[in-house]
Amino acid sequence: MNFHKYQGIGNDFIIIDGRLTNLPSGLEQPDKSLISGICDRHFGVGADGILLIQSPIGEADIEMRVLNSDGTEAEMCGNGLRCVIKYLLDQAEIGFAKVCEVKTKAGIIRAHADPDRQIVVDMGAPYLEPSKIPTTFKVRSNGLPQEEVIVNGNAMNAVAVGMGNPHMIIIVDDYSEINVERYGKKLENHESFPENTNVHFVNVVDSSKLELKVWERGSGITLACGTGACATLVATHLLGITGNTANVFLPGGVLSISWPALDGSVFMKGSAEFVYEGHLDL
Repeated sequence: MNFHKYQGIGNDFIIIDGRLTNLPSGLEQPDKSLISGICDRHFGVGADGILLIQSPIGEADIEMRVLNSDGTEAEMCGNGLRCVIKYLLDQAEIGFAKVCEVKTKAGIIRAHADPDRQIVVDMGAPYLEPSKIPTTFKVRSNGLPQEEVIVNGNAMNAVAVGMGNPHMIIIVDDYSEINVERYGKKLENHESFPENTNVHFVNVVDSSKLELKVWERGSGITLACGTGACATLVATHLLGITGNTANVFLPGGVLSISWPALDGSVFMKGSAEFVYEGHLDL
């Protein structure tokens, strides 16, 4: 089975085009040991996850399924979607400025490649209703679900935002000292998030620049998270800390995020790059 390796500002994926090959049952019905073995960086190909491209049922150009490195399936992945668009561009299936509709478990997402080879994604409107994120956090006067969470004896003010998948955002003062590994796993599995959550530690540099450290649900520490960057801009804007546009600096690179209208979509712009292709014997 052939695969292509792509990365979006350091968030790396194995893309398997199910339109061109028969997928093994362990991918169709995710087998955690098979997927974690493929994604293992020492004994497998190595990746933050696997992206399956399939022919859609209904209205869309393609379907994208996201398998995390631990074998769980995610609703959406912003960096992964940019990688899929870049793959379609490299395969000459789409051209620049051609809007591609991608079916995901979070709904249909629209994206296109700019002439400068940046991928622009309409991520849709954020979810702020707790039941849709889902979370048990209560909505405060600013419209954001917020609660204090306690982990390892430390109290942290947290915000919840949904971008088709759940996110916990924590603005920190000691950004350079924050230990993502120490807090990430416990916060991912926090009781306030029944389907677990992505976790983001944020440093507000100014009203248009954010720094972000990521713990991804099902993958652990990663170099970037596209949906997380979007969720963070939503949170900081509603908190009155940033405007509706910001550059989000992640360990792997920069994403430009904008939210032009409070009742509208969040837009993400960033790069995606081909790494290599290979063959898997499964």
